[in-house]
Amino acid sequence: MKDSQISEAFEYAKARYADLGIDVDNAVSQLDKLSISLHCWQADDVTGFEIGDGELTGGIQATGNYPGKARTMAEVRSDIDKAMSLIPGEHRVNLHAFYGDFGGESVDRDQIEPKHFQSWIDWAKEKGYKLDFNSTCFSHEKSADGFTLSHRDPAIREFWIDHVIRCRKIAEEMGRQLDSKCIHNIWIPDGSKDVTVDRLLYRKNLKESLDKVFEYKTNDEYMLDSIECKLFGIGSESFVVGSHEFYMGYGVANNKMITLDSGHFHPTEVISDKISSLLLFAPEIMLHVSRGVRWDSDHVVILSDELLALSQEIIRCNALDRVHVGLDYFDASINRIGAYVVGVRATQKALLQALLEPITQLRAFEANGQNFERLALLEEAKSLPWAAVYDYYCMKKGVIAGEAYIANIQQYEIDVTSKR
Repeated sequence: MKDSQISEAFEYAKARYADLGIDVDNAVSQLDKLSISLHCWQADDVTGFEIGDGELTGGIQATGNYPGKARTMAEVRSDIDKAMSLIPGEHRVNLHAFYGDFGGESVDRDQIEPKHFQSWIDWAKEKGYKLDFNSTCFSHEKSADGFTLSHRDPAIREFWIDHVIRCRKIAEEMGRQLDSKCIHNIWIPDGSKDVTVDRLLYRKNLKESLDKVFEYKTNDEYMLDSIECKLFGIGSESFVVGSHEFYMGYGVANNKMITLDSGHFHPTEVISDKISSLLLFAPEIMLHVSRGVRWDSDHVVILSDELLALSQEIIRCNALDRVHVGLDYFDASINRIGAYVVGVRATQKALLQALLEPITQLRAFEANGQNFERLALLEEAKSLPWAAVYDYYCMKKGVIAGEAYIANIQQYEIDVTSKR
């Protein structure tokens, strides 16, 4: 698509939206301020860089063996850089704790330090990225039986408490050096495959462990904690300790950010409707944007009805400053860089549509009980020329617009990933 064609289409779109009282330039400006956090584990199928067999446990499973998987830290960073070059705007990178730069040494999870992530911080500074962080409470001998912070053994609980505290300190240092609040996310795989009797015991243990974790007071200017729930996982089909109800209760009681992962609920349950409720009680919300398909929670994000509804709720609640957006999926069956770009662009497109919604008129219809008019305008808004606005945004940011990025990723595969 030629720049002149993009500009011409944009001018038409701008006039069309102006007829509805919508300022397109303002919408584009707001979209440009929205940083999405790209998950490093899409590049290497959640392998990490610890010494060991790299076997995934704790409900984590990457499917597929598409050629070109990143094998080293340099390759992960190169692939993320490539994905970033095809996504308009400035964005973040989300790291897991077992992606540390351990220099070939065996460093257990309760011994990790900020120094093991200094090269990531330096790389982020060089590239203009910001960082987020996650405790890694899976794929470890001390999580082999399916329990970590809620374990019956106090010694194992202490090991994971120490790990999470160290992760919080690392996140704090990332935020300090990069001058941007690093969100530290806590997700644990704890649960049981079959019938569990002492559910209260495990949840009591988890509560007490979290209380100890948060005894270490971090600087809110540098990092924020978030706690993430799940309905079930592989190996925890019958019982998950950290359920939505558990973390919602803990988060509200302790003024903690709550993470909602769109793949962590019942297949017929959506998280878009939860946002307006949680915003009344939680200080902020972290979203892990994913796509659940039947039992699997981690398909590549596409521009679905639920993704659009999720974006609309953020904008309708005027919560851009209280809702953080990151991706969380890992698909090893397709080109991994392509998976990044498809997911982030889909998320941006949904957010842009939400920013371009004729919300003033819709609210007026709703307030006046004009339900037909509200429904009709919502339907018409779906076919407004938002895509022309997104193409223009890409062009202005120096990023390939439209489907032409596909060939660019194919060339990177020929030049780089196919040779691994």
